[in-house]
Amino acid sequence: MIGVSPKHHALTPEILVRAYSMGIFPMSESRNDPSTFWVDPKMRGILPLEDFHISHSLKKTVRKGKFNVSFDTDFHTVIVACAETPRSDKGTWINDQIINAFTELHQLGLAHSVECRLDGNLVGGLYGVSLNGLFCGESMFSHARDASKVALVHLVARMKQCQLCLLDTQFITDHLKVFGAIEIPAQDYLKYLQKALKSNARFKSKLPDKECRAALENLLLA
Repeated sequence: MIGVSPKHHALTPEILVRAYSMGIFPMSESRNDPSTFWVDPKMRGILPLEDFHISHSLKKTVRKGKFNVSFDTDFHTVIVACAETPRSDKGTWINDQIINAFTELHQLGLAHSVECRLDGNLVGGLYGVSLNGLFCGESMFSHARDASKVALVHLVARMKQCQLCLLDTQFITDHLKVFGAIEIPAQDYLKYLQKALKSNARFKSKLPDKECRAALENLLLA
C-alpha cells in the first residue's frame, strides 16, 4: 500500500482513471481521516456475470417492483450514504477526499450510481467506476430490506445490456458470495482487466424503458 498526502497528491479524475486501469484503488483508514492510500490486493474479488445467482425470494422482490430503481439521479447522496454506513470490521473507508474525487469522476460520466427508493425516499443503492467493459463496484448501502441487493441485480442487468464484461468487487464478503462472487489471483485479474479495457462497451445510465425491462427479465430467467 502506498500512502498519499491529501495536501500534495490530492485525488483527481485523471489519477483515478490511471489507477483503475492499473488495477489499484484508493481507500482511507476512516471517514474522518483526510489521507488516502492505494490498495493492490494479492487476491481480487470479482462477480462473474455468467454465474450471477439470484435467490428465488429476491427474484420475487425484484419482479414485484417494491423499489423504484434509477441510475445516476443522485450520485452524491449515494456516495455520502455509503460513507456514513460503517463496515462491521473497521468502520467506513470513504472520506471527503474520495467523495469529492468520485463526484468529479461522475460528472465526467465515468462513475455511476444505482438508487433504490421506497415511497420516494432513498433507502439503498451503490456506486462504482466504469471504464469501457469494466465496472468496479465501490460500495453499497441499505436502509430497507433487500434494497442494496435489488440495486446490484439492476446493475448486473444494465452491465449485460451494455455488454460490459467485468464486475470487480475488489474484496469478497458473505453478502457477495451469495451472488456468486469469487476470489482470483491478482495476475489473473489483470488479464481480465486488460480485456475489459480493450472493449468498446460503455455503461449507459439512460436507455429505453422497454429494453431495460427486457434485460432485467432475461437476467431473472437465467
